[in-house]
Amino acid sequence: MEAAAGSTRKGEESSPAGAEGHPASPQQEPGSPLPQLLPPVEEHPKIWLPRTLRQTYIRKVGDTVNLLIPFQGKPKPRATWTHDGYALDASRVSVRNGEQDSILFIREAQRADSGRYQLSVQLGELEATATIDILVIERPGPPQSIKLVDVWGSNATLEWTPPQDTGNAALLGYTVQKADTKSGLWFTVLERYHRTSFTVSDLIVGNSYSFRVFAENQCGLSETAPITADLAHIQKAATISKTEGFAQRDFSEAPKFTQPLADCTTVTGYDTQLFCCVRASPKPKIIWLKNKMDIQGNPKYRALSHLGICSLEIRKPGPFDGGIYTCKAVNPLGEASVDCRVDVKGECRMHPLSPQLKNSEPSHKPAWSQAWLAPLAGALGTVIIRMYLGRRFNYPTSYLSPNIIL
Repeated sequence: MEAAAGSTRKGEESSPAGAEGHPASPQQEPGSPLPQLLPPVEEHPKIWLPRTLRQTYIRKVGDTVNLLIPFQGKPKPRATWTHDGYALDASRVSVRNGEQDSILFIREAQRADSGRYQLSVQLGELEATATIDILVIERPGPPQSIKLVDVWGSNATLEWTPPQDTGNAALLGYTVQKADTKSGLWFTVLERYHRTSFTVSDLIVGNSYSFRVFAENQCGLSETAPITADLAHIQKAATISKTEGFAQRDFSEAPKFTQPLADCTTVTGYDTQLFCCVRASPKPKIIWLKNKMDIQGNPKYRALSHLGICSLEIRKPGPFDGGIYTCKAVNPLGEASVDCRVDVKGECRMHPLSPQLKNSEPSHKPAWSQAWLAPLAGALGTVIIRMYLGRRFNYPTSYLSPNIIL
């Protein structure tokens, strides 16, 4: 603790003679009363103001104020308190003065107790003073009104007016909250905002919102808050398609074969298929021709067309089914055609002794032909051998016995 700033001392110190305890006796006139002598000043008055009281002492409404101010002085000085230059209200403020301190006590502080309190310590003509500033605060009042100014997209703009009562303290700002009608729960959007207008963004499409604003000071938020009378409806933006400036592409084209027909050779009795690919828009009509003759509706042929792939199946072709086959595609923009040659060969026959033919299919020869073919082959062989030996060794044919050959 230190001496209070601004402390003053009044009066003059005693003369040296007085300090020694032998004051000069004034001359007394006959019939005058005897003067009352003051005790000598052993210690000048001084106030030790706590460091915490050198700044404004802030308390909330209803709190207790209890200030202990130590001082010095000998003999005991006289301590007095004033409030804004006037004497204290004894019904609200209590003061107790001791030998070396003075206590200021307020049981329940009110805003009217705010102000400048001055402690004066007097010893004779010497005086010391100290000043204490006390501020009693409470919660501010709510903003006077709040209005929903505009709603666009997922945003809403709010405006409000400051509160009439700030709670005897400077405002720290405003707290804005929002609540949707589905849940009814309040969520804080921002805190300690100093302006009186704000745009709330990032609102959910399809919801309706209410808003309220609190005022805040050092004591806290206002007890109540005004709520917007109108709801902010966040609607989904209508999408409008602009087709005027869109140039639609024309995909129409005349038929064009991307894969032509291929010449092929087939065997009698085996089904054969012909394939080709065509591209056209609109979808073309497919016509199959054989030797420039329309074969549509012929049960021997089956024509298919799917996703531009054209096929023609020739069922068990015969020797007369060979020729030039044509696939023709026609649409309103034009036509195109492709040709191929189909050759039909007879069935290939193998030797009767071939294991492939023996195992695959039975012989078509009749049984009676095999009965006379074997003796004929034996007799013919015998005659050929006799003729060869006769010419080689000059033997008559009659001398050769058949047993030689056998």
